[in-house]
Amino acid sequence: MTLHALTPADEIQRRIARLQDAMKAHGMDAMLISDNANIYYTSGRVFSGYVYIPATGKATYFIRRPEGITDGEVKYIRKPEQIVELLSEEGASLPAVMGYELSSLDVMSYRRLVNAFPGVTPADASPVIKSVRSVKTDFELEQLRRSGIRHQRVYDLIPRLYKEGMTDIELQIEIERASRLEGCLGIFRIAGDSMEFFMSNILAGDNADSPTPYDFAMGGAGLDPSLPVGADGTVIKPGMSVMVDSNGNFTGYMTDMTRVFACGQLDEKALQAHECSIEICRSLEKAGKPGTPAAELYETAMSIVRNHDLERYFMGHKQKAGFIGHGVGIEINELPVIAPRSRDILTKHNVIALEPKFVIPGVGAVGVENTYIVTDNGLERITNAPERIINLM
Repeated sequence: MTLHALTPADEIQRRIARLQDAMKAHGMDAMLISDNANIYYTSGRVFSGYVYIPATGKATYFIRRPEGITDGEVKYIRKPEQIVELLSEEGASLPAVMGYELSSLDVMSYRRLVNAFPGVTPADASPVIKSVRSVKTDFELEQLRRSGIRHQRVYDLIPRLYKEGMTDIELQIEIERASRLEGCLGIFRIAGDSMEFFMSNILAGDNADSPTPYDFAMGGAGLDPSLPVGADGTVIKPGMSVMVDSNGNFTGYMTDMTRVFACGQLDEKALQAHECSIEICRSLEKAGKPGTPAAELYETAMSIVRNHDLERYFMGHKQKAGFIGHGVGIEINELPVIAPRSRDILTKHNVIALEPKFVIPGVGAVGVENTYIVTDNGLERITNAPERIINLM
């Protein structure tokens, strides 16, 4: 079993080098990684254990499970306290300042790791890792483009998956089946605060107006209070919109795409709002160049919404989201965040999802979401399913 699996070794070394440059700039001598997404980023696979990255030199992979990985700088351990012993055996000195993932480590794990490295000053490595991961390599961009192509294939099937009288959850199951057959990995990794989600968010009619505890652009009541988001069993009827926001993880890198389908004719206000969403995307595609403040993109979107007098419906009706876009990659909700108070500045090869959406009472959710690569010429769209509302009838 190889450590880097499907990711070339030189690609992993490029990522490690970028992390080391950022680490030095922030005064860290080493970082210790244990979060699954960051382990995948720095090794090419997920394992139980730790990645130790010194500011200079090779990374070492301290693995508990699975057994059988023998290539590379791999050392098997039973507990994190062994890391110090093994580093000492290799003649490595302990770092003065060690970075830990404070945004994902629980308190008990953090204390144990700090105690395992006596005399070492702890620092927060999470912002450094997030910043480095937000700028994709050419290899990562290729994985995202591949996901975008397969994501589109699934969406192209949706009109044929619908049957009259279906509920939203029945349609969701068919979409997810088609997605898995296309190669979707199923898992929906989400960065940040505690948010839980299944493979898809399918919102029919007024369920789109049901508030959720999670910081998503659209909500939905869900089928059970234990997972209060998404489809709730609504029967799809004439006059309803059906918003599909389904998992685009086909390569370990996720594209994010939303499209709207209709059961019969929709209200004119809903059609107007949908066209407004597309107009916002076209405008931000031109404006989204390296060096552009994320907050400026948000204000551009809001000015278009105000021009169409649609503020009351924008990014929710009963409950509103405070952003219109976010970074994507190994996880959803990476950097940068497209929000009014965001301090993020667009950088070449950021990958962002823009989702200017509306909820129209009595109809449901409308609007599109696309995934983009930030280029010198603006935003390159890599989710290219048709943006028009497609009738299911």
